[in-house]
Amino acid sequence: MPIAYSCPHCGKQYSVADQYAGQSGPCAACGQPITIPLTSPGPGYAYTPRAATAAAGGGLIVLAIAVIGTLFVCGGILVALLLPAIQAAREAARRSQASNNIKQIMLALHNYHDTYGSFPPAVVTDAKGKPLYSGRVLLLPYMEQSALYASFDLTQPWDSPRNMPISQTSVIQFVDPGSPNPGAGQTDFLFVTGKGTIFEGDTATKLREITDGASNTIAIVEVKNSGIRWAEPRDIDFSQPISLPPGNHPGGNYAGLADGSVRFLSKTVAPSTTQALATKAGGEMVNP
Repeated sequence: MPIAYSCPHCGKQYSVADQYAGQSGPCAACGQPITIPLTSPGPGYAYTPRAATAAAGGGLIVLAIAVIGTLFVCGGILVALLLPAIQAAREAARRSQASNNIKQIMLALHNYHDTYGSFPPAVVTDAKGKPLYSGRVLLLPYMEQSALYASFDLTQPWDSPRNMPISQTSVIQFVDPGSPNPGAGQTDFLFVTGKGTIFEGDTATKLREITDGASNTIAIVEVKNSGIRWAEPRDIDFSQPISLPPGNHPGGNYAGLADGSVRFLSKTVAPSTTQALATKAGGEMVNP
Protein backbone atom coordinates (compact mmCIF):
# COMPACT_ATOMS: atom_id res chain seq x y z
CA MET A 1 0.00 0.00 0.00
CA PRO A 2 1.54 3.37 -0.98
CA ILE A 3 2.62 5.66 1.84
CA ALA A 4 1.45 9.27 1.50
CA TYR A 5 3.38 11.95 3.40
CA SER A 6 4.52 15.55 3.15
CA CYS A 7 7.86 17.33 3.76
CA PRO A 8 7.84 18.89 7.24
CA HIS A 9 9.95 21.79 5.93
CA CYS A 10 8.24 22.95 2.74
CA GLY A 11 4.95 20.96 2.75
CA LYS A 12 5.61 19.17 -0.57
CA GLN A 13 3.30 16.10 -0.89
CA TYR A 14 4.73 12.68 -1.76
CA SER A 15 3.51 9.09 -2.19
CA VAL A 16 5.92 6.13 -2.23
CA ALA A 17 5.71 2.38 -2.01
CA ASP A 18 5.67 0.91 1.49
CA GLN A 19 9.03 -0.79 0.84
CA TYR A 20 10.67 2.62 1.41
CA ALA A 21 9.16 3.06 4.92
CA GLY A 22 11.66 4.39 7.48
CA GLN A 23 14.22 5.52 4.91
CA SER A 24 15.64 9.05 4.88
CA GLY A 25 16.73 11.38 2.13
CA PRO A 26 16.60 14.96 0.85
CA CYS A 27 13.32 16.56 -0.13
CA ALA A 28 13.15 16.94 -3.93
CA ALA A 29 11.60 20.40 -3.53
CA CYS A 30 13.64 22.06 -0.74
CA GLY A 31 16.57 19.69 -0.23
CA GLN A 32 16.02 19.39 3.53
CA PRO A 33 16.38 15.87 5.04
CA ILE A 34 13.13 13.97 5.64
CA THR A 35 12.27 10.47 6.85
CA ILE A 36 9.51 8.42 5.24
CA PRO A 37 7.04 7.30 7.95
CA LEU A 38 6.52 3.61 8.59
CA THR A 39 2.82 3.80 7.70
CA SER A 40 0.69 6.31 5.92
CA PRO A 41 -0.78 8.61 8.58
CA GLY A 42 -3.39 10.04 6.29
CA PRO A 43 -3.89 13.40 4.65
CA GLY A 44 -2.21 16.46 6.14
CA TYR A 45 0.48 14.55 8.00
CA ALA A 46 3.81 16.25 8.35
CA TYR A 47 6.57 14.13 9.91
CA THR A 48 8.65 15.87 12.56
CA PRO A 49 11.34 13.79 14.27
CA ARG A 50 11.12 15.20 17.84
CA ALA A 51 11.86 12.06 19.83
CA ALA A 52 15.62 12.23 19.34
CA THR A 53 15.71 15.88 20.41
CA ALA A 54 13.70 15.17 23.55
CA ALA A 55 15.93 12.26 24.42
CA ALA A 56 19.03 14.40 23.99
CA GLY A 57 17.57 17.12 26.19
CA GLY A 58 16.69 14.59 28.87
CA GLY A 59 20.19 13.22 28.73
CA LEU A 60 21.65 16.68 29.20
CA ILE A 61 19.40 17.27 32.23
CA VAL A 62 20.45 13.98 33.80
CA LEU A 63 24.10 14.80 33.09
CA ALA A 64 23.74 18.27 34.63
CA ILE A 65 22.16 16.82 37.77
CA ALA A 66 24.96 14.28 38.04
CA VAL A 67 27.62 16.97 37.64
CA ILE A 68 25.98 19.22 40.26
CA GLY A 69 25.70 16.30 42.69
CA THR A 70 29.35 15.47 42.18
CA LEU A 71 30.31 19.09 42.82
CA PHE A 72 28.32 19.11 46.07
CA VAL A 73 29.99 15.90 47.24
CA CYS A 74 33.46 17.12 46.27
CA GLY A 75 32.75 20.49 47.90
CA GLY A 76 31.74 18.80 51.15
CA ILE A 77 34.92 16.71 51.15
CA LEU A 78 37.00 19.79 50.38
CA VAL A 79 35.44 21.71 53.28
CA ALA A 80 36.01 18.77 55.62
CA LEU A 81 39.67 18.68 54.59
CA LEU A 82 40.19 22.44 54.82
CA LEU A 83 38.33 23.06 58.10
CA PRO A 84 41.09 21.75 60.41
CA ALA A 85 43.65 23.83 58.50
CA ILE A 86 41.48 26.95 58.81
CA GLN A 87 40.98 26.36 62.54
CA ALA A 88 44.72 25.82 63.03
CA ALA A 89 45.48 29.05 61.16
CA ARG A 90 43.02 30.99 63.32
CA GLU A 91 44.52 29.57 66.53
CA ALA A 92 48.00 30.45 65.30
CA ALA A 93 46.84 34.03 64.73
CA ARG A 94 45.31 34.17 68.23
CA ARG A 95 48.53 32.84 69.75
CA SER A 96 50.59 35.40 67.88
CA GLN A 97 48.38 38.27 69.06
CA ALA A 98 48.39 37.01 72.66
CA SER A 99 52.18 36.86 72.63
CA ASN A 100 52.34 40.34 71.12
CA ASN A 101 50.03 41.75 73.83
CA ILE A 102 52.26 40.36 76.57
CA LYS A 103 55.30 41.84 74.83
CA GLN A 104 53.62 45.25 74.89
CA ILE A 105 52.89 44.89 78.61
CA MET A 106 56.48 43.82 79.31
CA LEU A 107 57.77 46.75 77.25
CA ALA A 108 55.58 49.08 79.31
CA LEU A 109 56.99 47.56 82.50
CA HIS A 110 60.55 48.19 81.34
CA ASN A 111 59.76 51.73 80.21
CA TYR A 112 58.24 52.38 83.63
CA HIS A 113 61.40 50.94 85.20
CA ASP A 114 63.55 53.26 83.08
CA THR A 115 61.51 56.22 84.35
CA TYR A 116 61.16 55.37 88.05
CA GLY A 117 64.03 52.95 88.67
CA SER A 118 61.75 49.99 89.52
CA PHE A 119 58.77 48.04 88.30
CA PRO A 120 55.39 49.27 89.58
CA PRO A 121 53.94 47.49 92.59
CA ALA A 122 51.17 44.98 91.99
CA VAL A 123 48.95 46.96 94.37
CA VAL A 124 48.87 50.72 94.91
CA THR A 125 47.72 51.57 98.45
CA ASP A 126 46.67 54.73 100.28
CA ALA A 127 48.47 56.27 103.26
CA LYS A 128 46.87 53.72 105.59
CA GLY A 129 47.88 50.74 103.44
CA LYS A 130 44.40 50.17 102.02
CA PRO A 131 44.48 48.80 98.41
CA LEU A 132 43.33 51.33 95.83
CA TYR A 133 44.04 49.86 92.41
CA SER A 134 46.36 47.61 90.41
CA GLY A 135 49.81 48.57 89.20
CA ARG A 136 48.45 47.98 85.69
CA VAL A 137 46.89 51.43 85.98
CA LEU A 138 50.38 52.94 86.18
CA LEU A 139 51.34 51.23 82.91
CA LEU A 140 48.63 52.94 80.85
CA PRO A 141 50.78 55.91 79.73
CA TYR A 142 53.34 53.44 78.35
CA MET A 143 50.73 51.51 76.38
CA GLU A 144 49.28 54.34 74.28
CA GLN A 145 46.47 54.73 76.83
CA SER A 146 47.37 58.20 78.15
CA ALA A 147 43.81 59.54 77.79
CA LEU A 148 42.43 56.66 79.85
CA TYR A 149 45.12 57.19 82.48
CA ALA A 150 44.35 60.92 82.66
CA SER A 151 40.69 60.21 83.33
CA PHE A 152 41.47 57.81 86.20
CA ASP A 153 41.43 59.41 89.66
CA LEU A 154 44.57 58.07 91.35
CA THR A 155 43.35 59.21 94.77
CA GLN A 156 40.30 56.92 94.72
CA PRO A 157 39.79 53.11 94.65
CA TRP A 158 39.38 51.38 91.30
CA ASP A 159 35.71 50.60 92.00
CA SER A 160 34.71 54.03 93.27
CA PRO A 161 31.79 55.73 91.48
CA ARG A 162 34.37 57.95 89.79
CA ASN A 163 36.68 55.17 88.59
CA MET A 164 34.33 52.22 88.03
CA PRO A 165 33.19 53.27 84.53
CA ILE A 166 36.85 53.64 83.56
CA SER A 167 37.75 50.28 85.08
CA GLN A 168 35.09 48.67 82.88
CA THR A 169 36.70 50.04 79.72
CA SER A 170 38.35 47.36 77.61
CA VAL A 171 42.10 47.80 77.11
CA ILE A 172 43.16 45.74 74.10
CA GLN A 173 46.64 44.98 75.47
CA PHE A 174 45.10 43.28 78.50
CA VAL A 175 42.78 41.03 76.44
CA ASP A 176 43.80 37.68 75.00
CA PRO A 177 42.12 37.18 71.57
CA GLY A 178 41.55 33.56 72.55
CA SER A 179 39.54 34.54 75.62
CA PRO A 180 35.90 33.35 75.46
CA ASN A 181 33.51 36.23 76.13
CA PRO A 182 35.75 38.44 78.30
CA GLY A 183 33.83 40.63 80.75
CA ALA A 184 33.86 44.42 80.74
CA GLY A 185 37.38 45.62 81.51
CA GLN A 186 38.68 42.08 82.12
CA THR A 187 42.40 41.37 81.99
CA ASP A 188 43.63 37.96 80.84
CA PHE A 189 47.21 38.75 81.87
CA LEU A 190 47.93 38.80 85.60
CA PHE A 191 50.92 39.78 87.70
CA VAL A 192 52.67 36.86 89.39
CA THR A 193 52.37 37.82 93.06
CA GLY A 194 53.24 36.32 96.42
CA LYS A 195 56.21 36.14 98.78
CA GLY A 196 59.50 36.40 96.93
CA THR A 197 58.00 37.35 93.56
CA ILE A 198 58.60 40.49 91.51
CA PHE A 199 55.14 41.77 92.46
CA GLU A 200 55.08 41.12 96.19
CA GLY A 201 52.23 43.24 97.52
CA ASP A 202 52.96 46.96 97.32
CA THR A 203 56.69 46.40 96.91
CA ALA A 204 58.42 47.98 93.91
CA THR A 205 61.10 45.61 92.61
CA LYS A 206 64.28 46.69 90.81
CA LEU A 207 65.83 44.61 88.05
CA ARG A 208 69.07 44.17 90.02
CA GLU A 209 67.05 42.49 92.78
CA ILE A 210 66.10 39.63 90.44
CA THR A 211 69.16 37.55 91.28
CA ASP A 212 67.70 34.35 89.81
CA GLY A 213 68.05 36.04 86.43
CA ALA A 214 65.48 38.12 84.57
CA SER A 215 65.27 35.44 81.86
CA ASN A 216 64.39 32.80 84.49
CA THR A 217 61.72 34.72 86.39
CA ILE A 218 58.05 35.03 85.46
CA ALA A 219 56.41 38.45 85.77
CA ILE A 220 53.08 37.92 84.01
CA VAL A 221 51.00 34.86 83.22
CA GLU A 222 47.98 34.39 80.98
CA VAL A 223 44.84 33.07 82.68
CA LYS A 224 41.54 31.98 81.14
CA ASN A 225 38.36 33.62 82.49
CA SER A 226 40.24 35.47 85.21
CA GLY A 227 37.17 37.51 86.17
CA ILE A 228 39.56 40.30 87.18
CA ARG A 229 39.39 43.81 85.80
CA TRP A 230 42.66 45.42 84.78
CA ALA A 231 42.33 48.18 87.43
CA GLU A 232 41.43 45.73 90.18
CA PRO A 233 44.23 45.08 92.74
CA ARG A 234 43.92 41.30 92.46
CA ASP A 235 46.22 38.83 90.67
CA ILE A 236 47.48 35.25 90.89
CA ASP A 237 49.34 34.15 94.01
CA PHE A 238 52.39 31.90 93.67
CA SER A 239 53.36 31.94 97.35
CA GLN A 240 52.81 28.17 97.40
CA PRO A 241 53.48 25.58 94.67
CA ILE A 242 50.43 25.58 92.39
CA SER A 243 49.63 24.13 89.00
CA LEU A 244 49.24 26.53 86.12
CA PRO A 245 45.63 27.71 85.84
CA PRO A 246 43.72 26.98 82.61
CA GLY A 247 44.92 29.11 79.71
CA ASN A 248 43.22 30.42 76.60
CA HIS A 249 45.27 28.21 74.28
CA PRO A 250 45.61 24.43 74.10
CA GLY A 251 48.51 22.94 76.01
CA GLY A 252 49.46 25.64 78.48
CA ASN A 253 49.84 29.35 79.22
CA TYR A 254 51.77 32.27 77.79
CA ALA A 255 54.02 34.03 80.27
CA GLY A 256 56.07 37.22 80.22
CA LEU A 257 59.52 36.97 81.76
CA ALA A 258 61.28 39.79 83.57
CA ASP A 259 63.72 40.28 80.69
CA GLY A 260 60.78 41.17 78.41
CA SER A 261 60.64 37.87 76.54
CA VAL A 262 57.51 35.72 76.13
CA ARG A 263 57.43 31.95 76.64
CA PHE A 264 54.74 29.31 76.37
CA LEU A 265 54.64 27.18 79.53
CA SER A 266 53.34 23.65 79.16
CA LYS A 267 50.48 22.65 81.43
CA THR A 268 52.61 19.65 82.43
CA VAL A 269 55.10 21.89 84.29
CA ALA A 270 55.31 20.73 87.92
CA PRO A 271 53.93 23.12 90.58
CA SER A 272 57.34 23.21 92.28
CA THR A 273 58.95 24.32 89.02
CA THR A 274 56.28 26.98 88.50
CA GLN A 275 56.93 28.39 91.97
CA ALA A 276 60.68 28.36 91.34
CA LEU A 277 60.13 30.38 88.17
CA ALA A 278 57.92 32.81 90.09
CA THR A 279 60.48 33.77 92.74
CA LYS A 280 63.09 36.42 91.94
CA ALA A 281 65.80 35.46 94.42
CA GLY A 282 65.14 31.89 95.49
CA GLY A 283 68.43 30.55 94.15
CA GLU A 284 66.76 28.18 91.69
CA MET A 285 68.24 28.12 88.21
CA VAL A 286 65.26 26.93 86.21
CA ASN A 287 65.04 27.57 82.49
CA PRO A 288 61.41 27.94 81.39
